[in-house]
Amino acid sequence: MGAQLRVYRQKIKSAQTTKKITRAMELISASRIQKAQARVAASGPYSRAVTRAVSAVATFSNVDHILTTEPDKIERAAVVLFTSDRGLAGAFSTNVVRESSELVTLLRSQGKEVVYYLVGRKAAAYFAFRKRAAEQIWTGSTEKPEFETAQKIGETLVAKFIQPASEGGVDEIHIVYNRFVSVVTQIPEVVRLLPLEVVEGVDAPDGNEVLPLYEFEPDVGDVLDALLPVYIESRIFNAMLQSAASEHAARQRAMKSASDNADKLITTFTRLANNARQSEITQQISEIVGGADALAVKK
Repeated sequence: MGAQLRVYRQKIKSAQTTKKITRAMELISASRIQKAQARVAASGPYSRAVTRAVSAVATFSNVDHILTTEPDKIERAAVVLFTSDRGLAGAFSTNVVRESSELVTLLRSQGKEVVYYLVGRKAAAYFAFRKRAAEQIWTGSTEKPEFETAQKIGETLVAKFIQPASEGGVDEIHIVYNRFVSVVTQIPEVVRLLPLEVVEGVDAPDGNEVLPLYEFEPDVGDVLDALLPVYIESRIFNAMLQSAASEHAARQRAMKSASDNADKLITTFTRLANNARQSEITQQISEIVGGADALAVKK
């Protein structure tokens, strides 16, 4: 009984230590969610405004530009995965990997070659373990995204998009990330960045409606050339911020669940330890009474 009681006490102590750690991580994530949400809210209007501007030009004009014109045949597609650098965030990174796998299956069924670009150590570890190749990997800033990282990613993607597919470039770019809805809900989302196809906040014209006229200075090509990196960087940075807020929310939820499980373990082992202690006391009393009876019989 004594050995069993020691085991229960050790398990109780271990569960209490684990609970302290998970509770601390839960509180840290909760405090960071507010800042992450504020950054998402601040970047959203600019990202949507740039997208609407480019989408309007693509929809209401006949401008032939690489940003708005889809090639006749798409041979290579780039898929950018946004995961986390650290674990203990539930299914945060797993959801992105699963969603990207479904996207890649669809793209390959259409006869397209897929190349990967990874953001976060979790995606890098996943690909390394399965010996899958990735064009480029960025790590170290998933919890607190920096615009410089978004610029580097954007420059790499724009360079590949401008480059012909036959020379190692890509014809279209997709991003996969967790969109932050609330502290409870984060949805894995797939967005095709280029060529632009979705008009956000712009209603389609009627059949007899006259399309708006756009004037470009100095030249339409120069304007759209300048818009291309701005559009890519703003969308990527917004995706990074969305992913960071989702990561904090997922980690808070996972740590809350871990703390609750530790509480259950502590309660269970405390009850078992009390039962073992009670049995030990009962046995000691029985031995004392038995010894006293034996002495009384001898007298």
